[in-house]
Parts: sequence; structure tokens; C-alpha cells
Amino acid sequence: MSNSVKSAISAASEPHKLSIALPKGSLQEATIRMMRRAGWIVNVSERSYFPSVDDDQLQIVLLRAQEIPRYVQDGVIDCGITGYDNVLENNADVQEVAELIYSKATSRPYRWVLAVPQDSPIHSAADLQGKRIATELVNVTKRYLEKHGVTAEVEFSWGATEVKVPDLVDAIVEGTETGSTLRAHGLKIIDELMSSTTRFVANHDAWRDEWKRVKMQNVATLLLGALQAEAKVGLKMNAPRAKLQPILALLPAMQNPTISPLSNDEDWVALEIVADESRVRDLIPQLLREGATGIIEYPLNKVIA
Repeated sequence: MSNSVKSAISAASEPHKLSIALPKGSLQEATIRMMRRAGWIVNVSERSYFPSVDDDQLQIVLLRAQEIPRYVQDGVIDCGITGYDNVLENNADVQEVAELIYSKATSRPYRWVLAVPQDSPIHSAADLQGKRIATELVNVTKRYLEKHGVTAEVEFSWGATEVKVPDLVDAIVEGTETGSTLRAHGLKIIDELMSSTTRFVANHDAWRDEWKRVKMQNVATLLLGALQAEAKVGLKMNAPRAKLQPILALLPAMQNPTISPLSNDEDWVALEIVADESRVRDLIPQLLREGATGIIEYPLNKVIA
């Protein structure tokens, strides 16, 4: 981080202002969308580290996810969103506020795996003795080798790690959500070093500050609510009382459906539920067949359990 960026963050450090780092790069778009669903409109300028946000109590800075744990630990920034892998790689001493299960493509955890060419004689960690490994996760990889009692050369990879085997290195440790990129490069996974999800982390001093702690907890609650709502929709409908039980048997409510009498007809009730979006395409025709009418599906921004 440049001195000018550090100075800008310090200058914005006020008693009732929270500085928060969002990941720049592959997670940036997904994070901005999550913030919007949680209630914050973040506008990013290509020429600035500092997006605007419609909250005078927030100071947002965009940084590489790999850098965020260190700047949060050192108190340059109050808190930030980064991967658990980055926290471990930096050996950062930070307060975890919340686990946020999302990524650039799926909601699966991000896995760091040991991979080699399909025809490689390397079949386990023990076979790495004296070999060369390329990865962006150098410290985690070294600890993995120490755990297995193996001595190997670990070099930092600046990208395009998959293409370095077998000509430049013997194996790689690479992050993947689905494994498809590794397979496309003719590689096989022989071990998993760790599974990582996105975390909201805080500086310990900032966490001890009552105002900042409450603000961070509020942000975390709304972010978690936005993620909870991501794959869900709301359904409203009218149902005849005579058919209420078979209709209720179809409803995958989070707890119990909301049931309200209709003011102008005692023989009918109004139902409202939250359901997984993937189930609604099958559920709506079943509800219609059981007698439900006036079915309305609507999107959700947040679900606070």
C-alpha cells in the first residue's frame, strides 16, 4: 500500500468512522453485490482505492485480499473481508467477526490442493522429497511439508501456476472451487491442504472500541442476511381452509408459514413463506393443483434468522 493511501486512511480515521477493506480483484464484483443486497451502495472508480458509499460512518478501501489481514492486524485498517487462506498465509493475529460463505463463482469453499500431471510419479506428500513446488500460498505449503516431514523447494508463483508443471516445477499447490481448470490442464489432485471461506476480520484494538465493535456487528448481521437470502425467494398465496393441510404439507417453510385470515372471506386464508428458489419451479404447480391461488413470487434482499 502506498504512503498516500495510508495517509488517506489515517486522515479519515474519526471516532465514529469505521475503515473497512474490501477485496480487489476476483472477489470484488461479488463483494460489491453482497454489500448492495445488505443495504450499502458502493460505487467503484477505476482510478481510486476509495469507493464511495452511502454511509458516512464507513470508509471503504479496495486492496488485494492477500494484503488485507496484515493491514488489519497492524491497525492500518479497522476491519476487512478476505479469505481464511490469506489469514493463515500471513499468520495474522486478527479478530474473526463472521464467516461469509461466498466466492467469485459458487458458494463452495475455496480449496487449496496439491496437484501434479496425470502421469506424474508423485502420488503423496512423501513423494515430494527434494522436488520443486510452485504456489501463491508459500507459508501454508511450507507448513504442510513440515507436517509430513518432507524437504522440498517452494517458490512463489505470480500466476498461471497450472502451466508450470511439469516443465518448470514438479507439483503445484493451487486454489480451486470446482477443479475444472486443473483438469483442463491435465492435472490431478493428490491431496488437499486446506479449505478456505471468506471471513470478515477485525483489528483487536478496533474490536475493543465499543462503537466500532457495534458497527462491525451490524455490518456482519446484514451481510449474513444478504447471503442467507441469495438463493431464496418469498411466496405469497391464498388457500381454501378446506385444503389447508395438504397445502401446508408441501411448503418448505424456514420455520412455520405465516397464516392470516382474509378479511372478506372466512373460508380462505393468506399464506406467506420463504423457500429455496431452486424448489419453487416444482412447488408452484403442486400448490395450484392443491387449490392455492393468487401465488406471488418475490426476491429477497436479506433473511435475518
